[in-house]
Amino acid sequence: MSKRWTLLAPVAALVAAMTGCVTDPNSPGLEYMPDMYRSPAVEAYVDYGMDPYYVTEEVASSQRNTQSARKPVAGTIPFVGANKAFGLPYAYPNTPEGYEAAGAGLVSPLTTTKAHIEAGMEIYTKMCSQCHGEEGKGDGALSRNGHIAGIPSYSDKLKDLPVGKMYHTLTFGKGLMGSHASQLSQKDRWLVIEYIKVLQQGGEMPEFDDAGNVVESAADGAMAMNN
Repeated sequence: MSKRWTLLAPVAALVAAMTGCVTDPNSPGLEYMPDMYRSPAVEAYVDYGMDPYYVTEEVASSQRNTQSARKPVAGTIPFVGANKAFGLPYAYPNTPEGYEAAGAGLVSPLTTTKAHIEAGMEIYTKMCSQCHGEEGKGDGALSRNGHIAGIPSYSDKLKDLPVGKMYHTLTFGKGLMGSHASQLSQKDRWLVIEYIKVLQQGGEMPEFDDAGNVVESAADGAMAMNN
């Protein structure tokens, strides 16, 4: 038995050596053990550069440890997939003229539905009610305790505020209200506005059909608002 294995061992070694050989002189061939040049615990968003096997070590070193999740090239916009309505750059400048232009020309990409209003109400409760109050009357906790005064009511002074001006204010801020662009996505801003439109009508929810769409008769009254 030992003689048999003695004869097979060189043959097995020869077969392993032959199968590891390739015709491409730049290929390292088949790898039976992982190389130890770099740790398998690769960090996310780090570009480790080209393999020094193919370039000089100086070039490879200059490419390592640079963030790969870079900003888009100037003049381009990131890929937004299915959310095209919420991925384009905001077209109105942060100026008084931009505020007025947004009020006159900016409309919501969302349709008014029960789902959108309820989603907006959830965001409003978390992000807005502390100042504007649960019913949008400007009597939130920060207003009641005296930290912020003079917050107008959505159903009074802001009853006719266009949605474009609301979105502009959420994006850039206005007066005592700061920008919420870093806290709310473009879609979330429009969802909040869907609920604010309800508060402009005194908090009365419109009538919905079985599919959750606003019934036309109700839309002419409670929800035909500034859009």
